[in-house]
Amino acid sequence: MANSRIAAIDVGNDSLKGIFGKMEVDINIPNVIAKDVEDRPIIGIEELDNQDPTEGIHIRLHSPTLKDNNSIYRVGHLATKSSNSMELDPGSSKSEEDQTLVMLFAALAIDAAREENKQIFKRSNNVIEATYTLGTGLPLREVKEGKDVGYRSRLLSSVHQVEFLVTPKYQGLKVNIKFEEVKVYPEGFAAFINLVMDNNLNIINKDLIDKRILIQDIGGLSTDVAVIKNRKVDDDKAQGFNLGVSESLEAIREEIRSKHGVELDSRRDVVEIITKKNDRNHIMVKGSRTSVHDIVDRILLELAKKQYRHLRNIWQKNSQTEICYFIGGGSIILKDYLKALNNNLDGYNIDFFEDEKESIWMMANAYYKLIADFSKKNQKEKQSEEQKMVKTK
Repeated sequence: MANSRIAAIDVGNDSLKGIFGKMEVDINIPNVIAKDVEDRPIIGIEELDNQDPTEGIHIRLHSPTLKDNNSIYRVGHLATKSSNSMELDPGSSKSEEDQTLVMLFAALAIDAAREENKQIFKRSNNVIEATYTLGTGLPLREVKEGKDVGYRSRLLSSVHQVEFLVTPKYQGLKVNIKFEEVKVYPEGFAAFINLVMDNNLNIINKDLIDKRILIQDIGGLSTDVAVIKNRKVDDDKAQGFNLGVSESLEAIREEIRSKHGVELDSRRDVVEIITKKNDRNHIMVKGSRTSVHDIVDRILLELAKKQYRHLRNIWQKNSQTEICYFIGGGSIILKDYLKALNNNLDGYNIDFFEDEKESIWMMANAYYKLIADFSKKNQKEKQSEEQKMVKTK
């Protein structure tokens, strides 16, 4: 049987985060795609081979799971430079969008094509046969609606082919992706696992394990609030809302364009302006450093008020809650506004992750812990079955 490689992938609304193998490789790609009608021109093949493949992902996808099969896409950084780039729309379901699958397959193919993986996956005539054990997740709202079941079975039921077109280092390679197993976890539960357990699922945070906790995960398109008690997510009380930071980022981008005449490529550019360490909330206009503080503050404060309202409503329904953790990319953007509102209003016990990387990678890390543990147990079961069979012979 082919070797199965572990992959833990969080297709976040802003970017995809993936962890592979024995945690020796991770990948972060902006969640932006652009459809191509034809192959893109090559500007010097030598230049192409010196680039990082993730900077120029250009692929054709063959998969019966896609509504739009056999299409050509620019993915990630390359797509942000296209005039027809697509980001996920508010209100869309992650489990039902082709974009989620395009991102997922592209990330797996990038990993499978790495030179170091020649030992793991069979290669012949530029075709790589890659088998993965995948841990991924969906928003609570979609899991509660049962959409995880269909999503998992679509991934498991087919072979998905990624053909690299004009991609640095990998041009001309085809990757056939199969899944030995797929686990789809609810995002709130995954966040809890990451808070209290290490990579071997040993409890590292004894103080937290028996507390009543809220976890408010603010993403690009949605917000999930997990209610944790008795070491479990309370599915009935957990809630998901179609309220993320994407619309606000889009509004900031639009206002910067109309007020200052500056065109930003994507929401990712807006995030960089409002989170960078130096010169935060400043852009260059005709070569002059210009503040966009007024635009950013007004729009983000409005969003923070809506998020705070959700916190207040859920806390009232779960009055014995001891602490609420804000996680996800959106919480990094709204942190200062939420803290200020909380200080002036209710004074709840809330906390943020000061380490931005930790907050952004939280889901991918959690999926990795869960899928690695599943894989280990699975291997043990197989070995004991094989031993039984040898004995009976």
